[in-house]
Amino acid sequence: MRIAHTNLNLQRIVTAIAVVLFIIKIIAWYVTRSIAVMTDALESVVNVIAGLVSLWALYIAAQPRDANHPYGHGKAEFLSAAVEGSLITVAGLVIIYEAIRHLIRPEPLKQLDIGIVLIAVTAIINYVTGYYCLRTGKKNNSLALIAGGKHLQTDTWSTIGIIGGLLLIRITGLHWIDSVTAIGLSLFILYTGYKIVRSSVAGIMDEADRALLQRMVEVLNANRRVNWIDLHNLRIIKYGHVLHIDCHLTVPWYLNVKEAHEEMELLSELIKKEFGESVELFVHADACVESSCSICIKMDCKVRLHPFEKRLEWTIGNISRNTRHTNEY
Repeated sequence: MRIAHTNLNLQRIVTAIAVVLFIIKIIAWYVTRSIAVMTDALESVVNVIAGLVSLWALYIAAQPRDANHPYGHGKAEFLSAAVEGSLITVAGLVIIYEAIRHLIRPEPLKQLDIGIVLIAVTAIINYVTGYYCLRTGKKNNSLALIAGGKHLQTDTWSTIGIIGGLLLIRITGLHWIDSVTAIGLSLFILYTGYKIVRSSVAGIMDEADRALLQRMVEVLNANRRVNWIDLHNLRIIKYGHVLHIDCHLTVPWYLNVKEAHEEMELLSELIKKEFGESVELFVHADACVESSCSICIKMDCKVRLHPFEKRLEWTIGNISRNTRHTNEY
């Protein structure tokens, strides 16, 4: 709950900043009448709306689980990211339309110096805010904050592109650069929107996070205990900042219930140490079978039926399978 409230408080700050930046960009557009600056202001509208949606999503995600939501409310964050990505895509299409219209019927630009300074200020604020969102989002496994942070940093790079375009116009006097700059940045915005929507759909559909699985496999291989003969049926589902992990752990068949439980607790402590306290781990203990002897690294086993052949290195492929060790290895 502490992590969820941290995410929520940060999103409140981000939303307030988005409103302030939108006002500054509107002033910059009014002063310059630049279509590229209008592009930035339009994207800020998206920032404000997306910030409010993310605020709602993080508020819902922070609610405790109940009878109707036994796994909590973290999925709301995926909906937030989907809305944000969709809004960014729509903004990109509108910007292309306006840029082409102004390219056909150009309008004179004014007071570029003031506009450049105002836009530069918003770029710095956006980048710093996006950096903190990304850092906190990755630390707390919050897709809403990660999506928001990526969006803000994308906004920063697009703003830098706009500043570059305005400087070129200031030097050359070629006003068509304004529309061309807006079109180029809108394509970048469309690509960003697609990536955010893609990640949110992956979360809603519980798509396997291969990068997360690979990191977990590396941690387990590096900290493997002799009584952890095999690990299989590993599944990871994200619910906002909470990771729900299921797996089957094969241990020596002669361990009593208390000893087997201690091995499961050690596995749980290792995962929480590496991936944070916002982890729910459900471990099912399996007793080893005769074919397990060939991969069992417990050399002092007094009931071994077959000689040890090779240590089985866990991979995404074999750790995610739904059957325990057989002679196929």
